[in-house]
Amino acid sequence: MLAALKSIAREATQGPVARAQARHDAQMLAIGQLLCRSNREAPQLQSLHDYEFKIFSQFGDDGIIQWLIHALQIKHETFIEFGVADYFESNTRFLLMNNNWSGLVLDGSSANVERIRASHQMWRHELYAKTAFVTVDNVNQLVSDHPFGREIGLLHIDVDGNDYWLWKAIESVSPAIAIIEYNSIFGCDRAITVPYQADFQRTRVHHSNLYYGVSLPALHDLATTKGYTLIGCNSAGNNAYFIRNDCLRDSIAGLGLSEAYVESKFREGRDKEGKLTYVSGKDRAKAIRGLPVWNTRTYCTEPF
Repeated sequence: MLAALKSIAREATQGPVARAQARHDAQMLAIGQLLCRSNREAPQLQSLHDYEFKIFSQFGDDGIIQWLIHALQIKHETFIEFGVADYFESNTRFLLMNNNWSGLVLDGSSANVERIRASHQMWRHELYAKTAFVTVDNVNQLVSDHPFGREIGLLHIDVDGNDYWLWKAIESVSPAIAIIEYNSIFGCDRAITVPYQADFQRTRVHHSNLYYGVSLPALHDLATTKGYTLIGCNSAGNNAYFIRNDCLRDSIAGLGLSEAYVESKFREGRDKEGKLTYVSGKDRAKAIRGLPVWNTRTYCTEPF
């Protein structure tokens, strides 16, 4: 009762915008809970795409994550997510609010992190928010500065640049589920990533906004060395899902690269003035043709 009274008192001090946001969140949570129940009661489906739904995630990742944590029966209900902006649209927000998982979120913008810290998620849940530009030199310290321990439930890396290098460098935590952003423009034939730059920012490095991240084959190779299995990608073609081998279940099968790969269709290319070009398909690759990429199998820089 005391907690409920405190909640009412807090909500009463909020302005109309905050109250409207709280009502919206409550409605979205209710819809998400119905979709979760439908997912759990469904027969074994053929693809991760069949489990997708969006509550707070950018695409359908909320549904995939909910199905996975139910199917895997994750012991450690904790997460770490890089590159969350102001956490309004995020792959772990529904996990935090619906399942009451504990989490650490990081973003390079202090303004974004201040907005997170001012939100009701900070007192309603065990959420830690840090301002940090994550590099291979500081990533292990950043992710170990939390009370969760080495074993965590989920890691999501989405920094639009050094994703491959950061996952490769991480040793201080061992997630059951790893969700790593890939750049489908790099295709499914070459194991490549952007060369490491500690201060990499995709639009500053190249105006097109399309030169960033890592190919799915490079992630697949890295996952294998870390003891993870690729189980698929979301239908939007930007997030790859890996399960630590000791956490796999018979109901979740690994996939080959050609089966898992999804070509994205979102059009975020820009011209030199920063305006959207809406370039699509293979024309996106033409926009960054010739730029340097690091081949993770030959350990050489080569042109894209």
